[in-house]
Amino acid sequence: MNRTTLARLVRGLIVAAAVAVVVVVVVEGAGLLLRPTDSIGVLLPFAAAAVCAVGLALLAPRITRLVTRLTHHRETTPYSALADAAARIRAGSLEEALPGLAEVVAEGTSAARGEVWLAVGDRLVLAAHHPAEPTAPAAAQPGNLAVDNLAVLLTRDDTDHVVPILDGTELRAALTVGKPGASITPADQQLMRDVANGASMLLRGVAQNAELAERVRRADELATTLQASRARLARARDMERRRLVVELSHATTDRLSGLRADVVAAQDAVLTEGAEDGAAAARRLADARTGLDELLDRFRVIARGVYPNVLRDHGPLGALDEVVADLPRAVALGGTMDERLSWEIESGIYYVAAAALKGLAEQPADEELAVTLDHVDGRVTLTVDDACAPVGLAAMREALADEAERLAALGGAVELDGTEPAPGGGPAHVVVRAWIPDRLEPLVDVGGAVSSAVRG
Repeated sequence: MNRTTLARLVRGLIVAAAVAVVVVVVVEGAGLLLRPTDSIGVLLPFAAAAVCAVGLALLAPRITRLVTRLTHHRETTPYSALADAAARIRAGSLEEALPGLAEVVAEGTSAARGEVWLAVGDRLVLAAHHPAEPTAPAAAQPGNLAVDNLAVLLTRDDTDHVVPILDGTELRAALTVGKPGASITPADQQLMRDVANGASMLLRGVAQNAELAERVRRADELATTLQASRARLARARDMERRRLVVELSHATTDRLSGLRADVVAAQDAVLTEGAEDGAAAARRLADARTGLDELLDRFRVIARGVYPNVLRDHGPLGALDEVVADLPRAVALGGTMDERLSWEIESGIYYVAAAALKGLAEQPADEELAVTLDHVDGRVTLTVDDACAPVGLAAMREALADEAERLAALGGAVELDGTEPAPGGGPAHVVVRAWIPDRLEPLVDVGGAVSSAVRG
């Protein structure tokens, strides 16, 4: 005897006992108390029946709870099943709702087994079933069992009826029941369709909640990357200001001191020697003019480095051609950059190349210095290969530190490779590789900070 039959038997016994008690109490009790006439006595059974009907209607929930407590079986009707399904759907999450939906369709149709299958890609995956079977093989547990389509699902031995859960025309899930030895009634089919309609709203709501959560997460991520990007750009501006201050300091301090000394000496010569012999004063003034011309030339070089007109007009390859023309060492400049990019990107890669040329080509050498600048696969790449470098990797790393940090602030990186000078005084082999994306986008690593500027 299964629990459903036992529950019905217990309910029948309870109802029968209650009716018998009510009839005895009404008929016999009223007869003893009122001593009714024959006409009134005929009406007492009808009064007892009315009392039984009203009492059973009022006590039905308590009788159900008593039957459940005695038999551990839930008396489920289609209406109560739909109410339970609605409560499960309001849970709002698949983890909480799907096992409940499997239980609802199983108990609502008096099936031996109810299942919920979710559409994952082009397959249906078992997501929940009732009753739970903890001892079942792992392959039959939710999440591990899958079928290709609804037709395959319907051919399973433990499946007697399948109802798809659709979102418009898209298959989201499916409900299945197994009733061995019993038929699927029209009421069972209607119940499963009603549950499927509610489940489609659940799945749509879960999908919308997931989409909203993803958008909120993406917005938080973009806010974080925006703050990091602003910090990196501020750092790049600070680096540029610091570089300009260093350039101006190196260019002007000694030259201005020498220029002042020449002017003071010329003034002293005029005051002490008078106008009769102005040769010494003229010589001092000529030295001062020479120093002033050198200072102006140096200022032009600094201005060209800070904002080179050739870079603005012809791009980084044209600007590097101008730099190479003033170097004492031969440089083989190659590569292609047919497309003009933003000023920040072109200037970023240009400054790294110019700093590398300054460190490697300021002294004459027999071998050419190979420099390649390319724009491929969404990146601007720079390669400087020097087989007879006058300095080693450590010196180059220090020379490129500021420019590499500036490039890193724009989302790029600089890497150094090669060998240090030989112990006997042989040349070093230095390879500088730098890259920068061809579009400025927020680039933040896992820790939320810019990674090391120079690697090697």
